[in-house]
Amino acid sequence: MDKNTEFKPYIPAEKITPEITVTSVIIGVLLAVIFGAANAYLGLRVGMTVSASIPAAVIAMGVIRIVMRRNSILESNIVQTIGSAGESLAAGAIFTLPALFLWAAEDKWGIEDPSLIEITLIALIGGLLGVFFMVPLRNALIVKEHGTLPYPEGTACAEVLLAGEKGGSNASTVFAGMGFAALFKFIIDGLKVVSGEVSGRVKGYAGEIGTQIYPAVMSVGYICGARISSYMFAGGVLSWLVLIPLIVLFGENSVLYPEVEATIGEIFAENGAGGIWGSYVRYIGAGALAAGGIISLIKSLPLIIKTFGGAMKSMAGAGAASTERTAKDLSIKIVLIAILVLTLVIWLVPAIPVNPIGAVIIVVFGFFFATVSSRMVGLVGSSNNPVSGMAIATLLISTLILKFTGSDGIKGMCSAIAIGSIICIVSAIAGDTSQDLKTGYLLGATPKKQQIAELIGVSAAALAIGGTLYLLNNAWGFGSDELAAPQATLMKIIVEGVMGGNLPWGLVFTGVFIAVVVELIGIPVLPFAIGVYLPVQLNACIMVGGLIRLFFDKMKKDKEEKDAIVNDGILFCSGMIAGEGLVGIVLALLAVFGIGELIDLSKYIPAPVSSIGGLVLFGVIILTLLKFTLWKKRSK
Repeated sequence: MDKNTEFKPYIPAEKITPEITVTSVIIGVLLAVIFGAANAYLGLRVGMTVSASIPAAVIAMGVIRIVMRRNSILESNIVQTIGSAGESLAAGAIFTLPALFLWAAEDKWGIEDPSLIEITLIALIGGLLGVFFMVPLRNALIVKEHGTLPYPEGTACAEVLLAGEKGGSNASTVFAGMGFAALFKFIIDGLKVVSGEVSGRVKGYAGEIGTQIYPAVMSVGYICGARISSYMFAGGVLSWLVLIPLIVLFGENSVLYPEVEATIGEIFAENGAGGIWGSYVRYIGAGALAAGGIISLIKSLPLIIKTFGGAMKSMAGAGAASTERTAKDLSIKIVLIAILVLTLVIWLVPAIPVNPIGAVIIVVFGFFFATVSSRMVGLVGSSNNPVSGMAIATLLISTLILKFTGSDGIKGMCSAIAIGSIICIVSAIAGDTSQDLKTGYLLGATPKKQQIAELIGVSAAALAIGGTLYLLNNAWGFGSDELAAPQATLMKIIVEGVMGGNLPWGLVFTGVFIAVVVELIGIPVLPFAIGVYLPVQLNACIMVGGLIRLFFDKMKKDKEEKDAIVNDGILFCSGMIAGEGLVGIVLALLAVFGIGELIDLSKYIPAPVSSIGGLVLFGVIILTLLKFTLWKKRSK
């Protein structure tokens, strides 16, 4: 007897309630575009994205139940299904696609920025494949393993939607976070009346320490928690207070590799610790990131093999399709035809720089990593899904294959990034789809309608992501202080290294062995490596959020009250991330049209006053978080 035959969803299979409606599609598409744009901005700034499923569920419940006076939990579920797809597609796209812009910015390659059609098609194909690959896997991973794979975000979303009577209050917390963060972001980066970063160093010592003043960055630390935040901060401390001072101390009159013409002393005199980081330490960070991704993949290999074998076995023995509403998937024939058509589009459409070998690599690796991604998020959640590790492995293999089959130079490099982009998006969307299908399984949704909703969500997000990337690149440029794009820069370095072998390998391998040492002493290597790569000021701001979360977790209050405070913090911080991301997009528009300079008041404010004002505003941001969590009035 199957262990799941006794499971009864909240809405019974025989009961029919509204699911895909005009209202749910419109609200869901708006959330997909909003959270997609916000997460693209966040990921390009700090190298991390956050799950939008729970905020989308809260907003859906708040709008449909409270504002529209309708009581359809499955309609709200469709809203969060569509809305969360935008965040996942953005996460996959920003890890890879900005590499094409970075190459276009370098005169030596002689290429232009990727077209909007190219970006949209790559994002759309990756998103659609991610959904289609999950259709035959749903029964094997969501249903058959219901008691084994918890799918934490999916289960949490179901709980949020079931707690319908709290929907209005929770939604207001998210919206409050959006509003306050939008205001703070406009003050810092729009009017520029206070500094967005405060730093200092000891005279005679080349190290530097400080913090950024951004609500979204602090929110990342709160959501990730003190543990992950501390690993990132430790990596930043190693880079900025150990490696940079050592490089300056021992190599003041040296040029470590030919591409950097100035001596270390000249770079430090002109640009300070940031100059040394940009010229040297970021390659050490890239080596640590690459090693971290590969290590996480190697550690997962036993689970990967077991998952893939188990899924194939379950699919082979699935038997006849059930006629129950809660067991109906998209037709497998439609799915197979769609995958075949998408493969031909990858091969035949000139806008996508992929040859027939690349198309085959995408389908084979895509299905494999979709299976792996679904199982991973089922066990450890979407935040710990090693998508970047899968992308690194794909890039290494595909770049080698392309090189040995004659597709080298910039053409082969762009092809490798396109392949890696589609695989990365497939993995991210497969993980998101799994969480959404788990939510639907618990609530009693119709899988077929959820799968259609996922297709709508990825289509809407794909149409928006190209414009978002173009806008951000035109405003600040990828690889700049405002948009470091750490993962995309890493992917670029890997592809260039395999194709041309012209990298400072000594620095890269230094980072590799730092990552190995960190792994050997039992510290999770990926967050540490991200910390090594990113500026310490950004890591310090994340650490502040982590410390606030630690304070909440350690409070001596009863469990129910403590959980309410922590969850309100997660919702408020999710709103702050969305609010800052949206204003970041607005400010990018203002910068492109030259309006940004007109509202810039920084020239009227002395630097010391601006720095003090930044610290004061940071205190206000923290107090705002406390107001909507620790000091929030709750009904007994």
